[in-house]
Amino acid sequence: MSLSSSLYSGISGLSALGNAMTVIGDNIANINTVGFKSSRVTFEDVLSQTVGTTSGTAQVGRGTTLAEISARFSQGSFESTDSPTDLAIGGSGFFVVRDPNEANTEYYTRSGEFNFDRDGNFTNPSGYIVRGTGIDRTTGVEGTDLVDIKLSSFTSPPDATEKITMIVNLDSTATDKGTGAGTDIDLSALWNGTDAVSSPLAETNYEYQTTVKVYDSLGTTHDVTIYFDKADTASTYEFIVTIDPTEDGRATFTPATDTGRGLLARGTVTFDTSGAIIDIDLDRFSNGGGNWFVGTGGNWTSLTEDAAGEMTNGNFIIQSTFTSGAAMNIEIDLGANGTAGDGAWVPRALASTTYASTSTTVFQSSDGYGAGDLQSTVVATDGIITGQYSNGQVVPLFRVALSKFQNDQGLEKMGGNLYNATRISGSAITSKPGTNGLGSLSPNSLEQSNVDIATEFVKMIVTQRGFQANSKIITVTDQMLADLINLKR
Repeated sequence: MSLSSSLYSGISGLSALGNAMTVIGDNIANINTVGFKSSRVTFEDVLSQTVGTTSGTAQVGRGTTLAEISARFSQGSFESTDSPTDLAIGGSGFFVVRDPNEANTEYYTRSGEFNFDRDGNFTNPSGYIVRGTGIDRTTGVEGTDLVDIKLSSFTSPPDATEKITMIVNLDSTATDKGTGAGTDIDLSALWNGTDAVSSPLAETNYEYQTTVKVYDSLGTTHDVTIYFDKADTASTYEFIVTIDPTEDGRATFTPATDTGRGLLARGTVTFDTSGAIIDIDLDRFSNGGGNWFVGTGGNWTSLTEDAAGEMTNGNFIIQSTFTSGAAMNIEIDLGANGTAGDGAWVPRALASTTYASTSTTVFQSSDGYGAGDLQSTVVATDGIITGQYSNGQVVPLFRVALSKFQNDQGLEKMGGNLYNATRISGSAITSKPGTNGLGSLSPNSLEQSNVDIATEFVKMIVTQRGFQANSKIITVTDQMLADLINLKR
């Protein structure tokens, strides 16, 4: 038997255990690296030598070698942060990032330290761009192809007002303050849109008025004011819907002079003996044509519950054109639903009333909004990135994508917390977070390394003792060889 083979057995142990100590050192060095996955070493014996014995043949081992260095993809603990763009994956999966210098080169990472750079790219600290699916800001439809997550617009466009809700109580004990005795619509006759000195309607000519802000197509705000006055009929109030005459962009008015400037509609609302709405009638001011008007300019157009297309959601629609922005159709809701065909009006739980108390506005609102600037972004557990704008809008912009592999152990470490897909790992399977076996996202969190320092220290001790033992094999074998050489002396 050759003593030199013992030397090589010891050397194989030193080499393998030295590499094992390198792995342990790498694990400990990255104990604070976000998303780091520790590795472990697996040893195996090498091909044994067959030797003769008195009973036949036997095998003598020739040392050890590294069988595998594999990553442990167990979940790391989460650290809470104050950044909403810090993301941690709870479960399996990897973030997909793209090399900013290579359009078709994608990598995968568990590290979710992301931020928007100066160009609007959603990137990691090394500048790699996070990938996801885009969401149409208008329709909300989500795309299917992976794209770079990049903010290309930092504003939210305006949206014109389409509905005004006005819930009021009108004093049942009030009297008709108008001058047109014998008619329920004398407020419109008293309106003077050419009066640039005082109000187009004197305070002595109406019981109550309330104002709500609306937005035109350019995001400019305007005031819509509704005036109410008791009609000749005890159970009926008349009203007019108006805007500032100087902001009225319509071409023609009724009557032929400009006194009708700013006057959009007139109508009556009738209540039963309990103070609840039972009927609403409305006349709309014609501006000389268009789908919403009948006849030529200078006519009042009476709207009835039977008129096709003149009621949506149970309410009448008026039209306005401001000096800025396009023509607008605005639904007027007083808290009751009208039924096209039979003319019945049914008050809702919150509806306008006429009780024997001071006239007041119970509730008012209008939809639409002006232009807004992006103030912040947040990420939900399903990966949806939403922008929060100064106009109060919360708009979904992108969804962060996650990928998984048939064999995570086959991924190639590229440094910088990045992995590359290989033939052994298989192709990436990409989907939404929380679906297809992928984990969900935790915003304001980072996944810490899964290195267990106690376990690594125990491995270090065991590796150190193994290394010392193998070094003893070499020193003892060397002594035996020296003794063998000394036999000749």
